[in-house]
Amino acid sequence: MRELACDVAVIGAGTAGIAAHAAATKAGARAVLIERGPGGTTCARVGCMPSKLLIEAARAAHDARGTGPFGVAAGEVRVDGAAVMNRVRHLRDDFVASVREGLDRIPAKLRVSGTARFRDPTTLLVDDHTRISAGAVVVATGSSPSLPPPLRPVADRILTTDTLFELETLPDSLAVLGAGPVGLELAQALARLGVRVTLLDPAGAVGGARDPEIASCAADLIGGEFSLRLGATVETAEAVDDGIRLAWRLDSGEQASGTFARVLAAAGRPPNLSDLDLDAAGVALDEDGLPDFNPRTLQCGTAPIFIAGDANQEHPVLHEAQRQGWIAGGNAARFPQVEAPPPWPAFALVFTDPQIAAIGRAFDEEAAGDWVIGEASFADQGRARAMDRAAGLIRVYAEPDGRLTGAAMVGPGIEHLAHIMVIAIQESWTAATFLDRPFYHPTLEEGLQSAVKAVAERTGGTR
Repeated sequence: MRELACDVAVIGAGTAGIAAHAAATKAGARAVLIERGPGGTTCARVGCMPSKLLIEAARAAHDARGTGPFGVAAGEVRVDGAAVMNRVRHLRDDFVASVREGLDRIPAKLRVSGTARFRDPTTLLVDDHTRISAGAVVVATGSSPSLPPPLRPVADRILTTDTLFELETLPDSLAVLGAGPVGLELAQALARLGVRVTLLDPAGAVGGARDPEIASCAADLIGGEFSLRLGATVETAEAVDDGIRLAWRLDSGEQASGTFARVLAAAGRPPNLSDLDLDAAGVALDEDGLPDFNPRTLQCGTAPIFIAGDANQEHPVLHEAQRQGWIAGGNAARFPQVEAPPPWPAFALVFTDPQIAAIGRAFDEEAAGDWVIGEASFADQGRARAMDRAAGLIRVYAEPDGRLTGAAMVGPGIEHLAHIMVIAIQESWTAATFLDRPFYHPTLEEGLQSAVKAVAERTGGTR
């Protein structure tokens, strides 16, 4: 067995692991990166990028069908499913190749392939070929799609976000289980590409929206493009001919069923921790096998072990995974001295059309009675009307003194408005400070300005 010594061992070469390795190396540590494969990061390979490629194809089809209101006659729109999926894979592979090119710049002697497991807090065994002795360890093993129990009898026929993009062409019909951000994005995209989609979820909201006004608006605007079944719990699945028959129960107690060419499980991605033998690492685990860790330092208890990215489930989005990797890698290199940077504001985007965002403090029914909430509708917003996209809602949350603390939005161009809002929250702006910034006319950003003005009017912050 090969013996390898290092200052920091990083398990996982995804977004968080790559950042952790870079941070540890920059801090002067000898850092080893362990990768089980298939590599290329979740984002580039099966997440952010291929899903956006599919969404953009769907947007093109949708826009081509929607030229009538502008007085532009549209011809027949024909979707070539095989061509759509071929483009998705081709560009996806480019993104993955770019990630791998970066990894190839790490010296081969500092990269190990295989599955790592703890023998003790600072010793790792990689398969049966390498023993690594490290001063500290970063766990950045990522996540994998879950398969709800009712689907397990037909698991070989179920698509997940890890396999969807390998389809040669688009199916005639599809059931999507999970109305969270990923399920909602893919359901709408595939529906716009001509697939008959049914979206099922036991919850009562779409896209993870917690503000009831935003959740209701989003469901109305997006749910009209396919069959949306909220409050639906799938109970059984069986193979029939070339498809799958699902039976589900609604919150009302009503039973329903349907047969679909394919079924996509989009009900979450639990962390990849089961192969690590964390008991041997001596860290405390909760009932789900997740280590107890400090969300600011990312240290697991007092051990020289840090956990970052999807592996800790704290904020399963790329920008947070990258930052967590950088914090964990730096702290591992400096151990036992660790730093605890202040957290970034919460920031979640759903790339549907219209888009959905939640920024900063999440909506809370009980606490909201003490908040100041400013609203603005896109229904009469000038630029949105010009674009024929006049639908949606912005809700901005603030303290009674006018300090902005959070927002929830659904509407056109939300990904850009949300970035303005998250900076305002991070910088602790008041509504008055926010309004003392230039807003060009006519822009969608003026919709956000209007919502903040509503806050200012209630907190005495208008000029």
